[in-house]
Amino acid sequence: MKKFIALICSVLLITVLAACGGGSDSSSGEGSESASGGDGEVKTIKAGIGLNSDHPQYKGLLKFKEIVEEKTDGAIKVETYHSGQLGDDRTMTEALQLGTQEVTIPSTAPLANFVPEFSVFDIPFLFPNEEVADKVLAGDTAQGLLDKLEEQNLVGLSYWENGFRDLTNSKHEVATVEDFEGLKIRTMENDLHLDAFKALGANPTPMAFTELFTALQQGTVDGQENPYATIYLQKFYEVQDYVSNTHHIYSPFVFLMSKSFYDGLSEEQQKIVKDAAVEAGKYEKKLNREANEKYLKQLQEEGMTYTEITPEARQEMVDAVQPVIEEYKSKIGEETVDKIYEEVEKAQK
Repeated sequence: MKKFIALICSVLLITVLAACGGGSDSSSGEGSESASGGDGEVKTIKAGIGLNSDHPQYKGLLKFKEIVEEKTDGAIKVETYHSGQLGDDRTMTEALQLGTQEVTIPSTAPLANFVPEFSVFDIPFLFPNEEVADKVLAGDTAQGLLDKLEEQNLVGLSYWENGFRDLTNSKHEVATVEDFEGLKIRTMENDLHLDAFKALGANPTPMAFTELFTALQQGTVDGQENPYATIYLQKFYEVQDYVSNTHHIYSPFVFLMSKSFYDGLSEEQQKIVKDAAVEAGKYEKKLNREANEKYLKQLQEEGMTYTEITPEARQEMVDAVQPVIEEYKSKIGEETVDKIYEEVEKAQK
């Protein structure tokens, strides 16, 4: 009995010594302690988007996951969700504010509901091409808009790319302003988008992206507007007959993180997720531009009629929406609008 009690005491002593750090653990080296904040805690990022797993945006999200998990030695894990599994853009953005989700990557249009100045990127025909958009989004004004997100318990880490939005419909070719007349077009929940399409003569209908295919299929709406990659990968060609390169809006994505989660990271981890969002964004843009070129050809192969907008017809569209732009300048912020236009002009030189 005495030997048994002695054995039990020895086991307890060894256990106490190990708990107090008397043992050696190869996993508690400098790199592991730095990445996890020294407490061994593994943090998890739930990252959700509305687009499907074939879209360049999701591939960019996988690149972000790869970089973060590698750079933090697994101290931060990234769970990825596509196809609106966690909700639409607005639902996921609100989840970030509440701290129940960590990352989402919406277009700037729904973000205008949180920071009105983001509507500057919804000004029709603002950017003439992608190169100009790249320069302006890297400029002081666009970066300053990311800073404003902190007031909404959000952190904007970088701009990604949705791309130029183009029109599809099931009724007829759209080549001129007159062709918009009466078309029921699904838009995002953004007042500037709605009023711009009204000015063009269309009947815009705001609707969650997750509901769009069914609405097109059932004829609830006649058409929609998105970049070619989205049009193809969501198989809208199955329920749409016509596509026009209206290029009416260049739509950036914003890589968002919950501020409460971001603030809980160490400085080193904050730098890792920031750098990863930027690096993955460059990768996503490259894929997106390659995809849009490829998918336009495939949309035509699937039977869609493609209509090229002439410079003269595009100018008529610009003229039609100009009163809307003037009306919204004060709502967006005249200083923001003027600065962006100045940067667009400078970027073209």
